[in-house]
Formats: sequence, C-alpha cells, structure tokens
Amino acid sequence: MPDTRARVRRHVRDTPGVHFNRVSRDLDIATGQAQYHLRRLVRDGEVAVERIGGRAHYFDPTFGPWERRALAFLRRETARAILVRLHADGPTRPKALADELDLARSTVSWHVSNLVESEIVEKSDERPMRLSLARPERTAALLDEVSASLPDRIVDRFVRTVDSLFE
Repeated sequence: MPDTRARVRRHVRDTPGVHFNRVSRDLDIATGQAQYHLRRLVRDGEVAVERIGGRAHYFDPTFGPWERRALAFLRRETARAILVRLHADGPTRPKALADELDLARSTVSWHVSNLVESEIVEKSDERPMRLSLARPERTAALLDEVSASLPDRIVDRFVRTVDSLFE
C-alpha cells in the first residue's frame, strides 16, 4: 500500500468522522490525491464513508451507522454544544437550551431537528417538551473521541452571526 494511502487510513482511524476537506488539509496533500486514496480505501472496505449534513465523513468501518451520525454531529460546534449541554444537564427544554448557549431559538430548532432525525436526540411527548440524549452512555463515550476543528467552528459562528441579524 502506498505510503500516502497508509497515512490517509491512519488519519481517518485517529480522527473518526473527519470530513473530506480536512483530510487533505491535515495531511497537506492535494484534493485529488485525497479523493483517490479515500475512494480506494472505501472500495477496499478499510474506511467507511457517510454523507451527513451535506458533507462526506470518513470512519473506521468498526463504527456503526448511529455512531457515524453521532460523531459527525460532534465535529460541529453548535451541535456539539447542544449534545454536551444535554449530557451535562439531562432533559432540557429547547428554550432553556437556546438561552444557556446564547443561540437563536431558530438555530437550536434547526440543529435539534437534525439531531432528532438522526436519532441522536429524543423529544418528549409531554408538554412542555423536553429534549434528551437517545443514547446517553454511548454519546458520552463518543464525546471523548472528537473535538470540533477550527474551520468547523468558524462556519458555525458565521451561521450564528447571520441568524442574529434576522432576529
């Protein structure tokens, strides 16, 4: 196996849920080179790929579909902040979450909808509605696996700034 492909595979395994652009940036390789090696690794079953929220994320194939979705969201600053808050505080009302995180309710609503659709977060049937982690123990374990990258944090902050202009 070429040295570059081994580096790409090792990086994906060390950085579960890493997205395509970050692979080429972190390894300082050309986009086409990253694309070629990732495609080969996926084809050979050495790396798994999943499109989540418009981005291709790469994983060690030992991660299951739920874990892949959770890891991808944990790489995004706002979604991660929501999940960390739910982990720390337990079931929480959406308004309280928005207030605690100093986010627009629409931003929290959008992220929560994606997290609920991906079965990472659950909404209660009772009123007032409360949000909770679908798999608290597994989510806590995955929190230790990832930290949001600087570009991901910048994009999230830009979205928050734009949201605040429309309030």
